Amino acid sequence: MIQIICKSESYTYNAYHILKAFYPSQEVSCKTDEKASNYVMVHLPDDREISVGFENTVEITDTAGRDESTGKIQEDSEKESKKKERKRQIDLSLYDQLERITGEPLAWGVLTGVRPTKLAMQKLEAGWKKEDYINWAWESARVRGEKAALAWEIAEREQKILKELDYENGYSLYVGIPFCPSVCSYCSFSSGPLDRWKEKVDAYVDALCKELEFIAERSKNKKLNTIYIGGGTPTTLTAEQLERLMSWIDEKFSREYLLEYTVEAGRPDSITEEKLKVIKNHDITRISINPQSMQQKTLDVIGRKHTVEEIKEAYALARKTGFDNINMDIIAGLPGEDISDMEDTLAQIAQMHPDSLTVHSLAIKRAARMEMEDLNRDAKETHEILSGMIERAAKAAKEMDLFPYYLYRQKNIAGNFENVGYAKVDKAGIYNILIMEEKQSIIAAGAGASTKIVLRDPIPMPGSKKKKMTRLIRQENVKAVDAYIDRIDEMIERKGEWLWH
Repeated sequence: MIQIICKSESYTYNAYHILKAFYPSQEVSCKTDEKASNYVMVHLPDDREISVGFENTVEITDTAGRDESTGKIQEDSEKESKKKERKRQIDLSLYDQLERITGEPLAWGVLTGVRPTKLAMQKLEAGWKKEDYINWAWESARVRGEKAALAWEIAEREQKILKELDYENGYSLYVGIPFCPSVCSYCSFSSGPLDRWKEKVDAYVDALCKELEFIAERSKNKKLNTIYIGGGTPTTLTAEQLERLMSWIDEKFSREYLLEYTVEAGRPDSITEEKLKVIKNHDITRISINPQSMQQKTLDVIGRKHTVEEIKEAYALARKTGFDNINMDIIAGLPGEDISDMEDTLAQIAQMHPDSLTVHSLAIKRAARMEMEDLNRDAKETHEILSGMIERAAKAAKEMDLFPYYLYRQKNIAGNFENVGYAKVDKAGIYNILIMEEKQSIIAAGAGASTKIVLRDPIPMPGSKKKKMTRLIRQENVKAVDAYIDRIDEMIERKGEWLWH
C-alpha cells in the first residue's frame, strides 16, 4: 500500500496518477491534510519516504488574493498562473524523486491527460519548431524525447488532414451499439453480452433511430463530415437490424459533405458475409476487424470466443466483399504474452496487409474484471516488455508502409505508454483525429454515448478582460440499455439544450 498526504486537494489528482504510473500494481491511498508540513508526502511499501517541500516552488498569494511579500492585491489571472506553476513544480519534484528510486523513467513524464498530441498541435499552430517543442516537453513535463518527437510527427500529419474541414459548420456523428458476443476480460466500455439483451435489441434500435432523427433535424443546416458506428460490436446486430439502421441514417442525413463512414465490424465471431454485404451496399468507406492478438492461448484467456483462423477468414471475406480500407486493432501487454508473441502477431498481420493498424497498450480500468496483479509482473518487467512490444509494433508498421497519424492515452495504462494509430498515407481515420483534437463537434447517439459540442462564441474569462474563443460542452447518455430505451425522450431533451445552441 502506498500512502499519499497532500496539503491541498488540488495536488491529489496528479500525485495519485504519477504514483500509479510508477507502481501500477500497488494500491494507492490519498488524503488531504491542510496542516501537513510539505505539499506532498509519500510513504512507499518499503518504508521509504518522499516529500515535496516549499523551498523550490513559486511564491503565491493567499486565499484573499493578497501577495504575502508586498501586501498588494493581485489579479486573479496572475494568481491562477502562479498556482499552476506551483503544481507543475510539485509534479516535477515528485516525478524526479520517483525516477531516482525506481530507476525507470515514464515515457510521458508527468502528463496525465489522454491527449498529449493536443499540446504539440497548439505549439505547431503557434509557429514553434520541432526541436523547441521537444526541449519544452522535457523541461516542463519530463516527456521523453522520442515520445515528444512522435507527438510532433502526428500533429503535423493531423494538421494536413484537418485543414480541409469546416470546424464552424461541420460536425461528426457517432452511433453506439453497446452489445458484444462476449465481454473481454480487459474491457470496461459501455457494452454487455448480446445474450443478456437479445430481447431488447429491436427496441434499442427503435430508440436509437428516434434519437438519430432528432439529431438529423437539428443538424440539417450543418455539414456532416464523418460517421462512426462503434460499440461494443455493431456487427452483433443481425443483417436485418443493420440494414434498418443504415437505411435510416441514409434517409435522414445528407452525404453531400461526408468524407468518411466507418463501421467497427470488430469481433470476427460476429462477422458474416451477409452483414458485410449490407455494410458495403451502404457505401461504408472504412471498417475495423480487431483481433487484439493472433495468439490462440491469449484469445482463450481474455474471453474471446473465436480462433486465429477465424480472424483470417473474416479479413479475407471483407476483402472479397470489396472493402479497401480495413483497420486492425491489437493490444500490447495482454496477460501471458512476451515480446516474441507480439512479434508473431505482427508477422501474421503483415501477411494480411491491413490499411491501418491501431496498437493499444493494455489499460486496466476500474470496471474491468482483470486486475493488474493478474499480469504477474512487477513495474520494471512490465515497462521493459511494453517498451519492447511498442518498439516492435512501430517498426512493423513502418515496414507495412503505415505511418503514425493519431495517438491517445488512458488512465492506468500499463507501463504508462500510449495507443497509436498507424495508416497508409491516404487511409488515416479522420474521425479518430477529430475525437483526439476536439476541434469539431461530435454528436453521439446511443447508450453511453458522449456528445462533445465545440462552442466558438466568445465568453468572458474570470478575472480578465480577454475572452476565450472556444469551449467544450459534454452531454452523456445513460449507459444502461434498458434505461436508454425507457428514457429516450429525456436523452433527446438533454441534447436539445445545447445542440447548435
